[in-house]
Amino acid sequence: MKSAIENETAYSRRRFIKNLGGGVVVVFSLGGTSLSCVFAQEDQQLDQLDFNAYLRVKEDGRVDCFTGKIEMGQGVITSLAQVVAEELEVSIYDVDMIMGDTELCPYDRGTWGSRTTRFTDPVLRAAAAEAREVLLDLAAEHIGSNKTSLQEKDGVVSLKNDASKNIAYSELTQGKKIVRSLTEKPEIKKAKDFKLIGKPVRSLDAEAKVTGKAKYAGDILLPGMVHATIVRPEVFGSKKVKVDASKLSDFAGVQLVEEGDLVAVLHADPEVSKNAAKSIQVTWDAPVAQVNEETIFQYLEDTIQDKEVFEKEGSLESGKEASTTYRESNYQDGYKAHASIETHVATCFFEGDKLTLWASTQCPFGTRSSVAKALQMPEEKVHVKQIFLGGGFGGKSNSQQSVEAATLAKSCGKPVQLVWSRKEEFMYDRFRTAAVVKVAGGADSEGKLKVWDFDIYCAGTRGTELFYDIPNKRIRFFNQSGVHPFQTGAWRAPGNNTTTFARESHIDVVAHAAGIDPLDFRLNNLANQEMFDTLELAANTFQYTKEKEPGHGYGIALGQDAGTLVAMIAEVFVDKETGVVQPLRVVCAQDMGQVVNPHGATLQTEGGITMGIGYALSEEIEFNGGKMKTANFNRYEITRFSTTPKIECVFIDKMDAKPQGGGEPAIICVGAAIANAVFDACGARVNRMPITPERILAAAT
Repeated sequence: MKSAIENETAYSRRRFIKNLGGGVVVVFSLGGTSLSCVFAQEDQQLDQLDFNAYLRVKEDGRVDCFTGKIEMGQGVITSLAQVVAEELEVSIYDVDMIMGDTELCPYDRGTWGSRTTRFTDPVLRAAAAEAREVLLDLAAEHIGSNKTSLQEKDGVVSLKNDASKNIAYSELTQGKKIVRSLTEKPEIKKAKDFKLIGKPVRSLDAEAKVTGKAKYAGDILLPGMVHATIVRPEVFGSKKVKVDASKLSDFAGVQLVEEGDLVAVLHADPEVSKNAAKSIQVTWDAPVAQVNEETIFQYLEDTIQDKEVFEKEGSLESGKEASTTYRESNYQDGYKAHASIETHVATCFFEGDKLTLWASTQCPFGTRSSVAKALQMPEEKVHVKQIFLGGGFGGKSNSQQSVEAATLAKSCGKPVQLVWSRKEEFMYDRFRTAAVVKVAGGADSEGKLKVWDFDIYCAGTRGTELFYDIPNKRIRFFNQSGVHPFQTGAWRAPGNNTTTFARESHIDVVAHAAGIDPLDFRLNNLANQEMFDTLELAANTFQYTKEKEPGHGYGIALGQDAGTLVAMIAEVFVDKETGVVQPLRVVCAQDMGQVVNPHGATLQTEGGITMGIGYALSEEIEFNGGKMKTANFNRYEITRFSTTPKIECVFIDKMDAKPQGGGEPAIICVGAAIANAVFDACGARVNRMPITPERILAAAT
C-alpha cells in the first residue's frame, strides 16, 4: 500500500501534466523516475518521495521550472534558474521559476536545512538535460541531420558546420504537447563545458525587492477583506476562562470571533481592529513560572534523565590517563529568536468550499496539510499560492498563523489577513532551544588529542561529527519533552551553533593549556584532509601570523554543516575597561563543493556571519516561565551596521564536485570564533552565549 506522501506525489504529477498547455514536458524524481512524456503511470514506483521537479519548454521558447521549494532571501530563485539555463542552453532570463504553489508544483516537504541546492540542483539539471535531448531529437528530424552533428546555443539548435541551418526551441514546440521517451538517460555537463554555472549572477529578484514590486503575504489585498487581531494571554500555554467584550460596542463595524481559546477581533481597518482588541478583557488560567533565563541551564541538567549514546569509541579512562593536559568545562547557550523582519503573515479567502491562502511559510504543502486538518476539510480544497518570504531561518516551518487566519475566514465568511505583531512573534515563534554542553578533553605532551567526552543537553547532535583524530571519545545526547516553558524548534543550522561553540571553545581551552597556538593545535590534530586544506586557506587569507595590535585578538573555529566544511578566523578588539567587543574582521573559508553562483554564495555567507555576530554578542530571550520579557528589538539586539565587521569569503575550487549547502554553514562557527578571539584579546573565557560585556568583565576577574 502506498503512503500518503506517495499518493500525493503521484496525484500532483497527474494534475500538473493535465493542466499544461503545449511544449516539452519533463517530470523528474531524484530516485531515477523520469518521464519525457505527458503521462504519469499511477502504478509507477516512486523511489524518492521528495526533490521532484517539473520542467516545461513552452511554445514561446521560455522555460517554466516548477519546484515546491520557496525563495526567502537565500537566492535559490537565481541559482536554480542558473542550472536549468546551463543545461538547456538558454538565457537565465528566459527561465521562469514557479515555486511553492501547491496546485502547480510537485510535492515538497519544505525549504530548510540548506537542502535546496544540494538536492534540487541535481534534479533540475537532470530534467533540463533530458528536455535538451528531446529538443535535439526533434531538431534532428526537422533539419534532416544526425543529432550528433547539432549544437545548441541561446535556445536555438543548428548544425555545427553550418549555423544557417537552425531552428529555435519555440518552433519545435508550437501548438502541441511533445510525447517523447528516451532510451538512454543523458549526461549532464562537465565543469569544463560550463558557461553559466560558477559565474557570478545578480539575484533575479533583486530589482523587484528593492523597488517594492515583490509581493509578500502582507501585500495581498482582497475585496471585502478584514484584518484580524488576536487577543493573546501574557503567559504562553494559558487557557481561556471567560471573555468580557462589553466595551466592544464602542467600535463600529467590528466582529468578535471565539473559537476555543482563540479570541479575535475583525475589522476592515487594521488600526480599528487593534484598538478594539485592547478593549476586550480575557481571564486566563496561566501555568506557574518555574524557570527564567538565568536558571534554565541548571534546570535542564537537573531535570533531563533521558539520554542516548550517540557515538563511543575507545576508553575514556585510558584517554584521560594518556593526557598530560586535561580540562573540563560547561558551555551554555540561551534561547534565540529567528527575528525575521517580516513577521508571520497569512491572507486567505473562501470561494465556496475552497480556501486560497498566501502565507509566509517555508512549507507550503505542510501548511496546506495543517490548515486542512484544523478545518476538517480535504487537502485538495486548500490552495497555498506562491509568495516571497521576508526571511525564515527555520522559524516559518510551522503554520500557526495560517491555521488562525483560515479559522477566522471560515467563521466570518470574509477574506482575512492576519499579521503577527513583533510581540506575538516573540511569544509564539519557536525559539532555538536553550542548551548546555558539558565537555572534557585532553591532549598528551606532544599536543595530540587523546580523549573527548561531550554531553549535550537539548541542542541535538547536529554538528558533533569529529573531524579531529581522537582515539577515545563519547558523545551523549540528553533530551526530554516538556522541559521548555514555550515552543522550541529549528533555528538556522539547528543545534550546530551550540555544539560548534562548545567544541571549538574547548579545543582552544586544551590548546592554551598545552601551550600550543590554536592554529597549530588544530592542524596537528585534524584527521580530515579537506578540513585541513580549508583551514589553511582561511589562515593564509587572514594572514594569521601577522602581529596583533594591543587589545586585539584572533579566534579560530571549524565546523561542518549541510555537507559544507567551514574554517573561520575572527579578529576583535575588546575594551578591557568596559568589556565591549568590536568585531573587526572575519575570514570564512568554505569547502562547499560546486559553487553554482559565487555572488549568491558570498551573500549567503556574509548574511550568516552577520546574523551570527548578533547571536554571539547580544541576542538573548529574557523570560519568566512562559511570560516573555523580550517583546521587541529594544530588548533583543540584532547586529547593527556599527558592529558589522569586514567579511571576506573564500571557497575551495571544486567545480566538478556536487554542490553542498550554503545557507546555514557559515553561521555555525561565529560564536566560537568570537569567543576565542575575546579570550585572545583579554584573557576572559566566556562559556555562555551571548558574550556580553558583563560576562567578559566577570570572566576577566
